[in-house]
Amino acid sequence: MIHRYKLNGYNIVLDVFSGSVHAVDELAYDVIALFEGHTPDQIVEAMLEKYASAPEIDRAEIEECISDVQELKDAGKLFTEDCYEDHACDLKNRSRAIKALCLHVAHTCNLNCEYCFAAQGKYHGERALMSFDVGKCALDFLIENSGNQKNLEVDFFGGEPLMNWDVCKQLVAYGRSREAETGKRFRFTLTTNGLLIDDDVIDFTNREMNNVVLSLDGRKEVHDALRKTVGGKGSYDTIVPKFQNFVKNRGDREYYIRGTFTHANTDFTNDLFHMADLGFDRLSMEPVVCTPTEPYALTAEDLPVLMEQYELLATEMLKREREGRGLVFYHYMIDLTGGPCIYKRISGCGSGTEYLAVTPTGDLYPCHQFVGEPEYLMGNVWDGVTNEAMREKFKSCNAYARPDCKDCWAKLYCSGGCAANALHATGDITGTYAYGCELFRKRMECAIMMKVAESET
Repeated sequence: MIHRYKLNGYNIVLDVFSGSVHAVDELAYDVIALFEGHTPDQIVEAMLEKYASAPEIDRAEIEECISDVQELKDAGKLFTEDCYEDHACDLKNRSRAIKALCLHVAHTCNLNCEYCFAAQGKYHGERALMSFDVGKCALDFLIENSGNQKNLEVDFFGGEPLMNWDVCKQLVAYGRSREAETGKRFRFTLTTNGLLIDDDVIDFTNREMNNVVLSLDGRKEVHDALRKTVGGKGSYDTIVPKFQNFVKNRGDREYYIRGTFTHANTDFTNDLFHMADLGFDRLSMEPVVCTPTEPYALTAEDLPVLMEQYELLATEMLKREREGRGLVFYHYMIDLTGGPCIYKRISGCGSGTEYLAVTPTGDLYPCHQFVGEPEYLMGNVWDGVTNEAMREKFKSCNAYARPDCKDCWAKLYCSGGCAANALHATGDITGTYAYGCELFRKRMECAIMMKVAESET
């Protein structure tokens, strides 16, 4: 399978199953389109007709181009066969190890964001804070079920985790205390809205947290429209100085400013550039996922606008990089020479298998977006995973389990997409969120184009 597209002056050809990317001239671009399903003589005649007004493209030139394409095919860099489909389901059966937990240390929040999938942090239940004892059992559960995995990931999540900050610190200390005896290494992360950031949070996270995600939607009017305090006030003026101080002290350690765009700001690049101008150089911006009846829901009419925005973002990022003021956009981070192993490309994030969410009461769910949905309860941190049928369902959730993914060129980049988004869009975790697929494919086209551009500098 190949994918051909034009972007920012480049003719790009992706060979899906080898991962090879080719930036080619117009003739090669057209020859590749006809290469399978046409004889060399048919291709020559078609090209002579198309380029009749271009005397420099003669029969010899076309035949040489066809020969070059054949060489790439023989070398396994074009038109390679899919050798992964037969092994897609087997890969997840090789290990039952759990690598990561999302600890919901707080099912409560000091913001009242309208689009919050977690129902303002309560997950459609009661407000609650995780105790140290429950968190300790969660870390023990992770260690005991991690198999040969040395590096373990724990994300402090909510609601707003800083509303239970002392427990977060105690759990980090406990995790560190068990590293030497178990041979494990914890990688802690924090996701926060920033209202409670202070010097203690900054000092501790810079010392102990491998990554921190800071929630900001962009321009003041955009952010404050949907991310209000429980008292109904916008939060922009409070958190931006805190985030700037945090990032200033963060140094070269990982962080991301993570925003959400909606129908109200389909020009989301203006929000990204605004955040970059505030001094933030590691950015992420996600499309809102909600019921179509919400006033901020993305519409079919928004889609072409969003496609243009992703292209604009890619070209502007290349320009800023040349000017010495580059920035990182999470969704454009790809590695064409290595990247994720084929297991990860096929199996995705590992929700429900390698990755689980833990509620304040110790219940286990496939990921944070399933918390509060009783049919997806998988067990608890004391008894472990008891819903084996659900684990098996998630094991079969991969890039080859979804019929709509069969002919999609991007399936080894998205791994079949988000199971939670699929569930909410189609009622089945093996469905596809078609709108999100469109946006993902455009992001990948832009990311690949940027790598092509960078290779020519």
